Formats: sequence, structure tokens, C-alpha cells
Amino acid sequence: MTRDDRQQVPPDQGDGGNFPKNTPVPFSSYWKLRADTIYLNHGSFGPPPECVRQARAEWQRRLDEQPMDFYLRQYEPAWFAARERLARFVGTSAENLVLVDNATVAMNAVADSFPLRPGDQVLLTDHEYGAVLRIWQRACRRAGTEPPRIARLPQPLTSTTDVVDTLLAAATPATRLIVVSHITSATAVILPVAEICQAARQRGIAVCIDGPHALLQTPVALDQLPCDYYTTSCHKWLCAPLGSGFLYVAPRHQAGMAPSVLSWGRGLQEQHRDWSDEFIWSGTGDPSAHLTIGTAIDLFEHLGVEEFRSRSHRLARYARQQLLALADRPPLVEDSADWYGSMAQMPLPRVDRQQLQTRLWQRHGIEVPIIDWDGQSFIRVSCHLYNTPEQIDRLVAALRDELPGVAMSPP
Repeated sequence: MTRDDRQQVPPDQGDGGNFPKNTPVPFSSYWKLRADTIYLNHGSFGPPPECVRQARAEWQRRLDEQPMDFYLRQYEPAWFAARERLARFVGTSAENLVLVDNATVAMNAVADSFPLRPGDQVLLTDHEYGAVLRIWQRACRRAGTEPPRIARLPQPLTSTTDVVDTLLAAATPATRLIVVSHITSATAVILPVAEICQAARQRGIAVCIDGPHALLQTPVALDQLPCDYYTTSCHKWLCAPLGSGFLYVAPRHQAGMAPSVLSWGRGLQEQHRDWSDEFIWSGTGDPSAHLTIGTAIDLFEHLGVEEFRSRSHRLARYARQQLLALADRPPLVEDSADWYGSMAQMPLPRVDRQQLQTRLWQRHGIEVPIIDWDGQSFIRVSCHLYNTPEQIDRLVAALRDELPGVAMSPP
């Protein structure tokens, strides 16, 4: 074997993926999911399609067969190539991104690096992910300042202006940072992050956007979005492997960034030249998930990004319509693609969340989250290309069977 044979083209840096051309195949055929499961929880853990699994396996084979060659000669070029591919997809320069394991790792890096001081304030909404709230509670404790301030958004959400005005009305002269979801986790709402960023910038307040649900589900164009930080996971709607995500940092903040886990940074010998260098080596591990992000992008560009959004939203809308008959109050948002994308969140009568979710799985083979939020019960249905209207119908039928047995008295 020659040196050229060893340093072959990485599996996700070729000609855009080996996908069938002009051959109509069912979208579900790109995934291999368990036959006993109706999987309506892509928003929590997105199963990767077969092409992504195969690309990851190829990177793992290279790593396992010759670790020295992989780490010393293949890893960094492939890391930079994967970052470049991802940067084009999210509309920014590669130099503004680092690859990390998930949005949680990215958010911790922001919290560990943001210059909070006693008396400063961090502002979140009442729709934010619980782990994000915990991250900023710890950051505030460490900085010796008050816990994060929580802005309670209107219910229902009917106006972009009302959302922005309510959030900014909760800011004070001490507010240094707003942390806000692009698409909320528990409530599946698309928030007007561009307008929030613009209003915050006028007041001199930095914005960190938590974006795990946004990537692919809604357009992400970072150079057009005046945020300071953007954290996301690629393993959700984009269908890259678990353990893949990125952190975007606006150029004005990059000099102050450091990873939460310090290791060798970029290689053992080189002097660090860029803020991203410290994020490349964070200890010995399996980076195959990062290096496979490009394969996932290739797949959806082949299938059609807008086709995905249109199909998944239509199915989410169908789910909303069918679930509305089971609701005891109006949904949080109106029936508009401006407010929700591939996830539909609908209210349920007050239920024992864990019992209902377990029954849906054990008795009906349906994986879907039942959520307690703001003292109310909700169901959140994720719709991807492998889901069908028939699966929604089976979910609704199962809920009709199970709801009388798990209903709770009002608190």
C-alpha cells in the first residue's frame, strides 16, 4: 500500500455522497429503524440514516486499524474539512466555528468564558431548556452575582413584537447577556431570534442562542443573524451521529473563548494561532461523529432541504389537527409555519407524564415525549421524513385508549 492509498479522500468529503440519481425511493428507506417502534421523538435523539452510519463506521475503522496514522496525519485535515462544509451550510466563515460534542458542551464553553462579574445579570425566558438554566445558574454563582432572571413570555404567543417587548422589558441596566432558544425544546416554538438580537444589540446586551432544534428544521444563516454566540447539536434534525455539534462565536468575542476541558489544543508541537485551536484536541476520543457531519448535509441537500421542511411541517400540522380534539385548552401558538416547524406541541388534560409515556411505549410501541411545563401537560410530536400520517393516527388512537387511565386531578 502506498502513502497515497493510506491518505485517501475522507468518506464525507467526496462528490456530495453516493446517493441514487433520479430514482424515486421512499424517504423512510434511508433509515433502518426498529420494526416494533413508531418513533415520534426525533427532537430528543435523532437516529442517523444508513449513509451516515456507514460513513461513521469508516472513520472508526481507520481509527481502530492505525491510531497513530489517524491522529497524527488524518484527523486535523478532516476536522478542518468538516468544519468548512458545515460553515457553508450555516452561512458563516469556518473561522467562526468549532466542532463540539453537542449544544450542552457548547453552552458550557460560553458560560465558562463569558465575563460575568458581581452585579451582572443573565436573562432567560421561561421556555428555556432545563439544562441550560442549570448551566447559567452555576455560572452566576461562580461569578458571585444573582441567579438568572426569567422573563415569562405571553400565553398564547401571537405576536413577534409581544415576544421581543416582553423579553426586553425584563432586562435591567445590569443585564449583560440574554440566552434564548431558536426553537424551544419543551414547547416547540420558533422564537423571533433575529428581532431579539437586534433589540438587544441596541441596548448593548449580548445574545447567546441555544439552537439544537433549529439546524435543518428552520433556516440558519449565522452571518445574517446578529448574535454573539450560537450553540447547537447536529444529531437532532440534521441526523449526524450522536456526539456532533458546533459552537459559533462572533469575531469580537473569540479572543476570550476557551474550552471547558483543556488538553493539547491543536496538536502537540504547534503554537496556537487561532481561538479554535484549543478546541481541536480535548483528549483522546472518537471524533468520527464530527467528521461525518458533511455526509448528513450531503444527504439533505440531495433530498432537498426545502422538501424536508415542507413535508415535515405538513405532517406536524396534521398531528396538531388530530390532537386538537384531545386538548382541553388552546395550543400555545397559532397554526403557522412562522411559529412551529417539524415539531408539534399540543396541550393534554392533566396527566401523570411518566405513566402515559411508558404506556404509549409498552402497549403501543410509540416513542413520544409527554412533557410537564408551567404546571400543564403537553405532548410533543416530532415529524421527520420516515414518519407517516398513519403513525399519527395510531398515536391519536392510543391516546384515546390511555388518557382516561392516567388523568390526574388539577393541582
